[in-house]
Amino acid sequence: MRRSEDHFSRQAKRQGFPARSVFKLQEIHERFRLLRPGGRVLDIGAAPGSWSQYCLQSLGSRVVAVDLAEMPLGGRHGEKFQFVQGDIFDPAVADRLQAAGPYDAVLSDAAPSTSGAALVDTEASLQIAQRVLAIARGCLRPGGNMLVKVFQSGGEAELLRRMKNLFARARAFKPAASRRESRETYLLGLSYLQKSPKKT
Repeated sequence: MRRSEDHFSRQAKRQGFPARSVFKLQEIHERFRLLRPGGRVLDIGAAPGSWSQYCLQSLGSRVVAVDLAEMPLGGRHGEKFQFVQGDIFDPAVADRLQAAGPYDAVLSDAAPSTSGAALVDTEASLQIAQRVLAIARGCLRPGGNMLVKVFQSGGEAELLRRMKNLFARARAFKPAASRRESRETYLLGLSYLQKSPKKT
């Protein structure tokens, strides 16, 4: 397994990406047609920047990115890239992100600062994912897509159920570039239904 992990990290470095997570997004996009070329993307928890960079370079997207940490993608992408440094739980930050929409896709690879206590970490991850969904509901175009990381604990099943009521299709998926021992999985919502959710 270490060989596989090293492979993804080396590949990311060779291709000029700051993290191996780029291959998670690439696989999900290629399998599910997650991103529309030239579309507008909101990247939540974006640092160190691999997902934003992939969208900008490979798909010609216009990207709005947000993270607590600074992210040095900036100037080379000009008006196609906007970075907001802040906390998505801050209503002013959420309002700013939504005002920059609407988006064709909302992405989040955000994870909490881990404490080592599994229950605490999975609950914090679920809270982030729930916040991402709330933001997405305010700024996704009809037909838009959403991808959010969450630590598996059982609680993500309810979040996925909510997504199934808001998107034409929703499912969980763990890409090959995720470490086998990791509890992470990704919840994917395809074709946002906006104000006409399916009945449950």
